[in-house]
Amino acid sequence: MIDPAPALFRPITLSGLKLANRIVIAPMCQYSARDGVAQPWHLQHLGSLAVGGAGLLMTEATAVEPEGRITLGCLGLYNDETEEALARTIAGIRSFSATPIGMQISHAGRKAASHVPWEGGGPLTAAEGAWQPSAPSPLANLDGWQTPEALDEAGLERIKAAFVATARRALRIGIDLLELHGAHGYLLHTFLSPLSNQRTDRYGGSRENRLRLPLEVFDAVRALWPADKPLGVRVSATDWLDGGLTIADTIAFGHELKARGVDYVCVSSGGIGRPRIPVGEGYQVPLARQFRAETGIATRAVGMIVDADHAERIVADGDADMVAFARAVIDNPRWPWHAAARLGAKLAYPPQYERGAPALWPGFGVAHG
Repeated sequence: MIDPAPALFRPITLSGLKLANRIVIAPMCQYSARDGVAQPWHLQHLGSLAVGGAGLLMTEATAVEPEGRITLGCLGLYNDETEEALARTIAGIRSFSATPIGMQISHAGRKAASHVPWEGGGPLTAAEGAWQPSAPSPLANLDGWQTPEALDEAGLERIKAAFVATARRALRIGIDLLELHGAHGYLLHTFLSPLSNQRTDRYGGSRENRLRLPLEVFDAVRALWPADKPLGVRVSATDWLDGGLTIADTIAFGHELKARGVDYVCVSSGGIGRPRIPVGEGYQVPLARQFRAETGIATRAVGMIVDADHAERIVADGDADMVAFARAVIDNPRWPWHAAARLGAKLAYPPQYERGAPALWPGFGVAHG
């Protein structure tokens, strides 16, 4: 039987988790933690999005060790204090929303020890609290940035253990879905890209070697993370730079992930150096389309997707299985409600907000056209 609902509003099951629709609230760094500890801002930010009708709510990139934070304001899950704070945040959201909650876990690598964006985003100085970043090779993120320390074998083992420890804490606090951040110039991406990985050992050089650490991290987390809870990866499909990571590399990575039990991949791009990216509406969707077609992995598209009709076409045409939204839901936290009205889908509202639904508010058509 064909589901009559718009494609964007049809359920999807990832491993043992059923999402009510294909709309995902993407991870969005808030730079508002203190020593990695979640603050009231995180509850209001995530809580406001948790009642908007999306199928899945992702937390922001969450560091697996203090040195893995991008900034002093980045969220972490690496000790009891950070775990207790996030547990309270998740419990608070669960008290009023049944929306599944996913967590993206990350290590900033050579982009660590930076200023928050509204303070320029450049590297911190020692006086400002900078720490030593780490990376596959001693290559700075950009001119004027700190030269990172190349991880030795002990450092690589520490990183793998940190991802596993954070995954264990995420499991304890009841996270429904886990995502490894392998994109945007952060640590795992820098191992994948030949521009940032110039090692001569078994973790660098050939494509097989450059895939090694990200796959070892995935294997270690997969061994811990329950089979009935989805485990995904965010990738940068291309560096958009000559000599950098290509879609062919990412598809090869995808085949390896599929063999190891990945449940989905979120296809993004960029993050290494200063590429000239052809940013425009849905500019990364062709990458998601190609990745999905060649790997058969459930795929999430992201990047400059704003319009409900566009999002519907992405899913209906098979370009991706899910669509993630970030700035669009900062601008409009009720984006899923308005998309449902636009596409003729039914979407449940919290009872406190039902009076704002199209059927009960005569002004809805005036407000939204």
